[in-house]
Amino acid sequence: MQLPDNLPHVSLMEGVTPLQEMPRLREALMSDGRACPQLYIKRDDLTGLAGGGNKTRKLEYLIGDALQKGADTVITAGALQSNHARQTAAAAAKMGLAAHLILFETVPYEDPAYSTSGNLLLDRILGAEVHRQAKDADARAVFEEVTEKIRASGGTPYLIPVGGSNAVGSTAYAQVFLEIQDQAKAAGITVDRIFHANGSLGTQAGLLAGRALTNGGPKVEGISVSKPTRESLLGELLDIANLTSERIGGSLVQEEDVRVEFRHLGDGYGMPTEGMVSAVELVARTEGLLLDPVYTGKAMAGMIAAILNGEIGETETLVFLHTGGMPGLFAYPNEFKSK
Repeated sequence: MQLPDNLPHVSLMEGVTPLQEMPRLREALMSDGRACPQLYIKRDDLTGLAGGGNKTRKLEYLIGDALQKGADTVITAGALQSNHARQTAAAAAKMGLAAHLILFETVPYEDPAYSTSGNLLLDRILGAEVHRQAKDADARAVFEEVTEKIRASGGTPYLIPVGGSNAVGSTAYAQVFLEIQDQAKAAGITVDRIFHANGSLGTQAGLLAGRALTNGGPKVEGISVSKPTRESLLGELLDIANLTSERIGGSLVQEEDVRVEFRHLGDGYGMPTEGMVSAVELVARTEGLLLDPVYTGKAMAGMIAAILNGEIGETETLVFLHTGGMPGLFAYPNEFKSK
């Protein structure tokens, strides 16, 4: 099954990202004799654009839409260490657009590296204009000010939402759901669940839209790294999912299809947890794969906890969606001590 081929789109990555087995992680989780599901990882950290990550896929549709509408400048927002902002800056550079990044000091993390290194350093190398804002800044007013300055100078701005999370961007993860299904079929496996980090909601919305398009398939298991409760995200997630589904010709996503776990958020978005650190180190030392401290580290901690707690059947097959973010590790050096 394919998505409609008439959707505005540009090419920012090459080919299909790998679906790889994780045998040594599985072995480590079986070390005390417990059973463990089959474990695979979808390598969307290998999308290739300025360090890779899931936002590259979303930006293929968002930048395509921006160009169709005659834009010469993109504006987006996020936290200081936003992976999305870094990939937006890279996509804009690749396509010859200007990029303005409005970055808010929303994470109360005190390490000096957080405000100078990681994604923030890459944003500047990529040539984006960074508008650094206090946590309590009026986001709407800041967006209006930046937009008006661009227009006043003769530019045509295009606004990309936080995380690229609208129906345009989420279309990419409907495609990823289909891609995983095709790869699983080629590998002779049946995937039961797809685990991933749930932040700005667009990735899960897209996956759910893809699932609705195929009328079934793996359960989509979000691990929240931002919102604290189901009530705080359900309405918005369903709105994005169903607008995406409508855009690609699928059926409605139902409330019961939305599965999100909140136990691994810790003190909030961007704030480290012991589980995250353990998960990042375990995956690095068993599979040679680097997760990140904000998204995939917490999501992997959630998947591992579900396995160890017996919440997943031992005969199941799981796919962990690696959404990238490795540059963020350099903003949190003190969380990882050499052993």
